[in-house]
Amino acid sequence: MTRQIDAWLTDMDGVLVHEGHAIPGAPEFIAALRDAGRPFLVLTNNSIFTPRDLRARLATSGIELPEENIWTSALATAQFLRDQVPNGSAYPIGEAGLTTALYEAGYTLTESSPDYVVLGETRTYSFEAITKAIRLIQDGARFIATNPDTTGPSREGPLPATGAVAALITAATGRKPYYVGKPNPMMFRSALNRIDAHSEGTAMIGDRMDTDVVAGIEAGLETFLVMTGSTRPEDVDKYPFRPSQIKDSIADLIALV
Repeated sequence: MTRQIDAWLTDMDGVLVHEGHAIPGAPEFIAALRDAGRPFLVLTNNSIFTPRDLRARLATSGIELPEENIWTSALATAQFLRDQVPNGSAYPIGEAGLTTALYEAGYTLTESSPDYVVLGETRTYSFEAITKAIRLIQDGARFIATNPDTTGPSREGPLPATGAVAALITAATGRKPYYVGKPNPMMFRSALNRIDAHSEGTAMIGDRMDTDVVAGIEAGLETFLVMTGSTRPEDVDKYPFRPSQIKDSIADLIALV
């Protein structure tokens, strides 16, 4: 360790869970954080679900934590918009995770001259909704997206996700969205503010070099890459940056809490 870690951020899929099952050591790591009273948040780019939904899904896998310890790209996006234009208006494309976050941030959800078009993830993108978004952006609405992921997983195979649909809207309007979620370090800074933590005393655990690690580095965090997700050891040298440490799994970090 190069510095003392007082607070923790961790990715969810590939670090804590895989295909609905807890990764060995994940329940114990979260329990250790709670027992030690360490400030922590579980981060996810998934904007479909509310923190309550995700808490229930994690509990089913054997990982117990309060919904207050879950920070989604939808929540980070809603906070960003509230800071930019308080009590503004938005036309959202997404599910409950996004619409609930915007509503709780004081935003009016409307199809009539919104301040923003906000694109999130949904299981069933509507051509009608995408067409409406294109016309609103052409009429002057600003374009925001929760995260740049181009595909998402399903049992049948990859599904088009936020980044892919954003590319379609960009092609039609010539306007690129501002992405709030990973790898934008904005999401990490909002997470740090939420738990009143400082970057120099916080670590990020992730399974992806191109989102978790690079955003953690840019936010000034200690970064741990685990090998239980999408990155293989031989992939690390392909990137021009490196995590602070590489671990086999989150189980190897329990002793550091």
